[in-house]
Amino acid sequence: MPKNIFLEDSDRPNHRAGMTAGFVAAVGFFVVALSWMTYTMFRIDVGTDEFAVLIHKTGLELKNSDEVSPSEAYKGVQKNILTTGRYFYNPYDWTWQINKLTEIKTGKLGVKVSLTGDDLPYSEFLALMVSEDEAKTKGIVPEVLKPGRYAINPYLYKVEDNHEPVTIPAGFKGVVTNLAGPSPKKPNELLVKEGERGVQERTFEEGTYFINPYVTRISKVDCRSQRFNLAEKKDMGFPSKDGFWVTLDGRIEFRINPEKAAEVFVTYNEDQNGDLIDEEIVRKVILPNARSICRLEGSSKLGREFIEGETRMAFEKQFEASMRKACDSLGIEIVQAVITSIYPPTQIATPIKLRETARLDEKKFKQQILQQIEEKNSAEQTELVKRGPALVSVKTEIIKLTTEALREQEIAKAKAEQEFEVASLKLEAARDEAAAMIAKGEGEAEIIQFDNAADAAGWKRSVEAFGKNGSQYAQYVLFQKLSAAYRKIMVNTADSPIMKIFESFNEPVKDQKKD
Repeated sequence: MPKNIFLEDSDRPNHRAGMTAGFVAAVGFFVVALSWMTYTMFRIDVGTDEFAVLIHKTGLELKNSDEVSPSEAYKGVQKNILTTGRYFYNPYDWTWQINKLTEIKTGKLGVKVSLTGDDLPYSEFLALMVSEDEAKTKGIVPEVLKPGRYAINPYLYKVEDNHEPVTIPAGFKGVVTNLAGPSPKKPNELLVKEGERGVQERTFEEGTYFINPYVTRISKVDCRSQRFNLAEKKDMGFPSKDGFWVTLDGRIEFRINPEKAAEVFVTYNEDQNGDLIDEEIVRKVILPNARSICRLEGSSKLGREFIEGETRMAFEKQFEASMRKACDSLGIEIVQAVITSIYPPTQIATPIKLRETARLDEKKFKQQILQQIEEKNSAEQTELVKRGPALVSVKTEIIKLTTEALREQEIAKAKAEQEFEVASLKLEAARDEAAAMIAKGEGEAEIIQFDNAADAAGWKRSVEAFGKNGSQYAQYVLFQKLSAAYRKIMVNTADSPIMKIFESFNEPVKDQKKD
């Protein structure tokens, strides 16, 4: 049987409690649902690589000249943006757009273009900035965006991210041209003052520069050495003094003076599609001056003189000096100007060439002779160097022997002087001894003289006793001597030989005449 749908009085409180709980549950669910819906609808989640642009749906009406809302009190796009984070706005009053951050990639730069503000005056294109992030006028913002991520309101600015920074390589100069700014005070000059519109006096060194291409243009000028061959134009020649046509070939090495890079760039840049001025310099400076100098210098000399070495060398030196003088004032430095070949006319080239060859051979042979002399002198010097130690040894030995000889000489001299002194003393002693001997001899002589005188006096008296007959006295003395010596005389006869001795004594002695 079906249950009774009517409740008894005892069941009514429980029913009421169930209804209250259900109501509370319903209200709670409604509140949660409403809160969730409010949280979901009012919430603005901005990611790490995003930003949000707010658009006010209610508020004051904008003027016809306003592109964006001047403040939050006005309708329209707001200037301020929401960066990374969570925000809550009433969707009845506000709407919003989530945008990706503007990314400037590595090796690029960004240029902002202001889309709001006052219109620029005639010929102006740069926006006037109230602050770094707010433009007063429309136009190109002077400051650039370097590589990175930026939150830029697309209703305020348009971003061009396809530009590249300017890189000045080594050996180049960056010539700066201001595309904006006040007109130069002196419009007829090649270079303008700092800040004026036109080519600046200052230049950039090597490096990378983040420059707004709408504001400043940097032209790269190659200041490295470059070469140009005169024969490339096929018409380098001149008439000689005697009417012969002389052609030549040469090599000119030049470079732009770094200090005058801007002036040279303005003067010779006619390339509408780039900054290359090398060909213009060759065409307008190098080639005309080279042709003019060759003709001026060459026309004053005979054709045959260009075959001779000395004349050619003088011509080359003069050519280089003249090229430097002519180009320096134009901002072009001539590093080297060499005439590599000179082709005189064949009518005179052959005989003069033979003569010049002979002259050069003679000069070469003389040089070889001088070289041989130098080699000889060098060999002699080498041998002298090799003999150096032996000469030193000999000189040392000579000095040693000389020293020993001098020492021995000094010793001998000292000994001789000593012996001389001894001999002198002996001489003095001998003289004294001789004097003594002389004195002694003289004394003895005197004694002998005295004795002889005494004897003579005795003999004189004895002779006087014999009547001054010396013979008788001599016989007397003889008999006196003999009588004492003989003891016996053996005489056989009267005519004995011994008796002959005494016969002379028997002869009468003749009286001697008295004195």
